[in-house]
Amino acid sequence: MPSTRNIEKHNDSNPTLRALSLSALGIVYGDIGTSPLYTFKTVILLAGGGTPDVTTIMGSASLIIWTLIIIASVKYICFALRIDNDGEGGILALMSLLSLKLKQKPFIIAVGLMGAALIYGDGTITPAISVLSAVEGLEILSPSLKYYVLPIAITILITLFAIQSKGTTTIGKAFGPVMAFWFLTIGILGARGVIQHPFVLAAINPVYGLNFLFSNGATGFFILCGVFLCATGAEALYADLGHFGTAPIRCTWFGLAFPSLIFNYLGQAALVLEGASTEHNIFYMLCPSDFLLPLIILSTVATIIASQAIITGAFSMTRQAMQLGWLPRLRVTQTSSEGYGQIYIGVVNWLLMLATLGLIIGFGSSEKLAAAYGIAVSATMLCTTVLLFIALHKLWKWNIITSGLVAGLFMIVDASFFAANLTKFINGGYIPITLAIIIYSMMYIWHKGYKTIAIKQKEKNITVDSFLDSIQKEGVVRVSKTAVFLTSKEQDIPPTLVWHVKKNHVLQDKVIILNINNLSIPWCKPGDQLQIVETGAGIWHAVANYGFMEQPHIPKLLKKLEAQGYDINIKDITYYIGHETIFVRNARHTLSKYIKILFVFMHRNALPMSNYFHLPPESVFEIGRQIEI
Repeated sequence: MPSTRNIEKHNDSNPTLRALSLSALGIVYGDIGTSPLYTFKTVILLAGGGTPDVTTIMGSASLIIWTLIIIASVKYICFALRIDNDGEGGILALMSLLSLKLKQKPFIIAVGLMGAALIYGDGTITPAISVLSAVEGLEILSPSLKYYVLPIAITILITLFAIQSKGTTTIGKAFGPVMAFWFLTIGILGARGVIQHPFVLAAINPVYGLNFLFSNGATGFFILCGVFLCATGAEALYADLGHFGTAPIRCTWFGLAFPSLIFNYLGQAALVLEGASTEHNIFYMLCPSDFLLPLIILSTVATIIASQAIITGAFSMTRQAMQLGWLPRLRVTQTSSEGYGQIYIGVVNWLLMLATLGLIIGFGSSEKLAAAYGIAVSATMLCTTVLLFIALHKLWKWNIITSGLVAGLFMIVDASFFAANLTKFINGGYIPITLAIIIYSMMYIWHKGYKTIAIKQKEKNITVDSFLDSIQKEGVVRVSKTAVFLTSKEQDIPPTLVWHVKKNHVLQDKVIILNINNLSIPWCKPGDQLQIVETGAGIWHAVANYGFMEQPHIPKLLKKLEAQGYDINIKDITYYIGHETIFVRNARHTLSKYIKILFVFMHRNALPMSNYFHLPPESVFEIGRQIEI
């Protein structure tokens, strides 16, 4: 979906702030908005469970409130949203912005890619813990329903993943109103609890949280694992910047989401202060018994929306990584013409589903899943803070001390949460970390292998003048046709063109050498998307520029040339592309060799270039080549 600064370029009318704000509620806040279902209960359990004392209850509530203030409100809403890459947010967009401005420093790339890989890791847990915690409300309704919780949660998630290929545009229009109703509901339920025990409002004072944190030794440290669950969805506030813009996200956060969350957490604390049992889900105890079933249904729908946001985010981030050259080509299907962000990537969808179902079946309850949740996203937030520090110093031109003080506060908070979450490693935290390491390794191997191939191809590059001399000497026949030779690297004459002339002894009278150039910005201006220069003898060099949020479509792009008066017929074009067969030369069993073998496997299973660029199959001519690495 285009950024709000580009919306007018893509749509006939500029959406109002109210409409964008309502849409933002349905996309941005699913994860952080459903965290009250399990956060406070987890914190109390980590504090010892049973019947907690006043210090524990007030300290826990205070830590949750100030975590939301520092991480969500200050770090992301006040600072991160102001650092955008042509309207786009998120760790990959920030990485691209900094690497573009600062000449692609390896440290920035490494931090950004690790942050993105960690998001994938924790993204497998979010749908599992969200849906499971919502359905567990049935146990309060009737203990006999306990045995149906797992099958219902599994059925919901399988259905959710199964419908992704059909698109979610129609039902997606209801996400905003549903989440608005959700926040109003949890806010009102929380306010009921606060009214019954107004003393709990004192938890807004950070002294309660700090006293509890520092006076309880190891318990105070371990409890941070549970506290952090309230902010696991904060990264989405920044990642979804390009969908809605700064104003709608800030308005909905401070106007509805943030106060509703605060009231609900305080309401749960008030309930426990009154002596409510902590054995069951504290969130549902806020609700009058007559309205419990409707609340369970609403909670389930809200967690489905939260899961949908995670899935959509995974698709979007995968497309960004592909366009930036960090992942192999995968089939991207546009599921709706109404929104550019409505895409489907089958491989990602089914792998995510298998991982999520495996977690639900393996852990069995939201309480146990909480033990694995948070470690990866806390590391992601740490990575974001590192990049924010660089942005404050290098882009905003703040001096090193001011930048260090601001980013240092965030760093202390993020590092504390990360250190606390590391204690979860053996209890399940190793799962998202392992997934993140695998994904990071894939990105590194693909990029390194891709660069190696580019170097090999460049070795065979010949100049235009020498090529023209050779076809003139050999008397190559020119035929009245148009040929487009695609290349991913800027070259004078690509090897596919040389091979075509050498084997067929003919050449079309109109030849376009088209270089596909992936930019480190999300959107390319329409006027800059296609640049073409004639080099003589009916040969043109063209560059197709695409941002990392755009999906290349070569035939549509070439229609612009036809519209501009160039003497070409789109229906008469033959597209020539290279089909490389990569093989690893004989070597000892070293780590380098196995890395190359993995790259070859990824390359063989990547989506063919003709499919990725939407070339008409009947007009494509593939030229095979062998490349040794």
